[in-house]
Amino acid sequence: MSGWVTVAGLGPGSDALVTPEVSAALAEATDIVGYIPYVARVAARPGLRLHASDNRVEVERARHALELAAAGARVVIVSSGDPGVFAMASALFEALEAAPEHQALDVRVLPGITAMLAAAARAGAPLGHDFCAINLSDNLKPWALIEARLRAAAQADFACAFYNPRSRSRPEGFARVLELLRETCGGERLITFARAVSTPEEQLVTVTLAEATPEMADMRTVVLVGNSATRRVGRWVYTPRSA
Repeated sequence: MSGWVTVAGLGPGSDALVTPEVSAALAEATDIVGYIPYVARVAARPGLRLHASDNRVEVERARHALELAAAGARVVIVSSGDPGVFAMASALFEALEAAPEHQALDVRVLPGITAMLAAAARAGAPLGHDFCAINLSDNLKPWALIEARLRAAAQADFACAFYNPRSRSRPEGFARVLELLRETCGGERLITFARAVSTPEEQLVTVTLAEATPEMADMRTVVLVGNSATRRVGRWVYTPRSA
């Protein structure tokens, strides 16, 4: 049987948020490739080979998946959330671009529920109008570019979703993000910290920018910042659809 590669999003955490399409691909797979905690979410079964690797070897992981598929394996590369949002779909195509011998392979990308959309649904509708998503990690881009994009988004009055806000190796970066947002948007803008959404560890807190502190975020947190029209309705937060 000829091999194939599927990049699949496992959603934000709960098995209930894995799509039936992704579940079917996992059931057909002979090999699962991905970051260690994401591979751990896939139930072991006879004949299924699990290839877990570190988080900073995305392109190498994608090359391995292509090589397995070229040898006849049915490979699922797993990502959390949606594989096209700061995840493995782009890494796979980067590897495929450099490997023309594999470009005839059957390659599919299966969408998943992103962390920002799961978090927004828990909060209400803070991304109800124009919004942007920004990865705050400087592993693959310089901090100056992150800051320029943050400032541009804030000045354009976008609601924003921030991924990878604060890690142990760069705890100071998110403090600067909050400073920049307060300088540009003022202190009354609503900001939601959504941690581990859809898991037993879920925590959701909405405060103003003036009240926000860097310690409210970690690498399991998605941060949602409203635009100038975002408001509270009871325990909910929403952004009107008109500007």
